[in-house]
Amino acid sequence: MSSQENIREAWVSIPTEEEHRASLPPGARAGNYDFGYLPAMGRLQARHKEIGPLFGALYRQVMFGPGELDRQEREMVAAVAAAAQDCRY
Repeated sequence: MSSQENIREAWVSIPTEEEHRASLPPGARAGNYDFGYLPAMGRLQARHKEIGPLFGALYRQVMFGPGELDRQEREMVAAVAAAAQDCRY
């Protein structure tokens, strides 16, 4: 048996977009973006009421807070870091 056969995928049930949208204030957007939909990451965070809001606050600080990098550079770092982890960003 190869090492790949021993790997189990994790499964977390996340709220549907409609369920998640119903729990948000009117006009809420994902990370100050209007994607036209609510990304799965935000819906996943909604499953953990203690960590989700803290992760969101960390994201907003890193991506929008004061710092040496401009917005485009921060996006590039995020995309490269995600790709290095084999995550499609």
